[in-house]
Amino acid sequence: MTERLILDCDPGHDDALAMILAAGDPRVELLAVTTCAGNQTLEKVTRNALAVCAVAGIDVPVAAGARGPLVRPQLVAPEIHGESGLDGPVLPPAVRALDPRHAVDLIIDVVLAEEPGTVTLVPTGPLTNIALAMRKEPRIVDRVKRVVLMGGSYTRGNKTPAAEFNIAADPEAAQAVFAGGWPVTMVGLDLTHQATADPDVVARIAAVGSPLSEFVVDVLGFFGRTYREQQGFDAPPVHDLCCVAHLCDPAVFTTRDAFVAVELTGTWTAGMTVTDFGDLLGQPHNTDVAVALDKPRLWDMTVQAIAALSAVPAEAAAR
Repeated sequence: MTERLILDCDPGHDDALAMILAAGDPRVELLAVTTCAGNQTLEKVTRNALAVCAVAGIDVPVAAGARGPLVRPQLVAPEIHGESGLDGPVLPPAVRALDPRHAVDLIIDVVLAEEPGTVTLVPTGPLTNIALAMRKEPRIVDRVKRVVLMGGSYTRGNKTPAAEFNIAADPEAAQAVFAGGWPVTMVGLDLTHQATADPDVVARIAAVGSPLSEFVVDVLGFFGRTYREQQGFDAPPVHDLCCVAHLCDPAVFTTRDAFVAVELTGTWTAGMTVTDFGDLLGQPHNTDVAVALDKPRLWDMTVQAIAALSAVPAEAAAR
């Protein structure tokens, strides 16, 4: 059965790879792309989403959403993603117009239009759009198949010692999603830091020999430099890719069930995803937590998706 998904993102270098895998792997069907402020401002990440659609020939509705968190000041990450949010590659002009709907309305419309239990939400940025959609149309909670989100960790953070960036950017929205009563898979830093784009991976992508593969190599080149400079990684961890990969092939990572809640009031721990794999807190488990990655499987499917999209001229596929 083809997995059908809405990708809610803030492109972002790793979001770009997630978009490409979602469009290029035949085991999934990308229904829509929605954007929210996160790695950069809403205007910038939306521009980046349209650029990725242009270069990869992705032809789905794209809608812009939340300009900032529910209640807190906005966070952005220029130190990792640059001033554009997708520095490094030359961004092509958009070949499609934005959907006129707000991202929240597009999410609601797609979920309600499809059969219950057939649409998975894949948020790879702050969870603001998802929380707003839940609030505006509570019926989607029972209709969504599951939520596979990139965010959090069960050890330590990357925005603060306790909190991962996407959760720290809008912890109130994240808590609403974890507590929503729908199946949630948390693909956090403990898993995504295993998903590094090592030199051999970059060489495989370059060997595809297409404008799209060149774009991806440029994406990973800039991303790799900032991760070396800012966080000391030898190769960049391509976080968001892992969420889509799990829908393509659930065997790409293993999970453990746990209770997860988001800390909202801690002086030093706001945005922490408190994760109880046992019964220390006496709460029913509400989340599958990704713990171990099959890295060769991840990169095999990604290279294959890039090759598949490269077989169709981007301009022709986008019309």
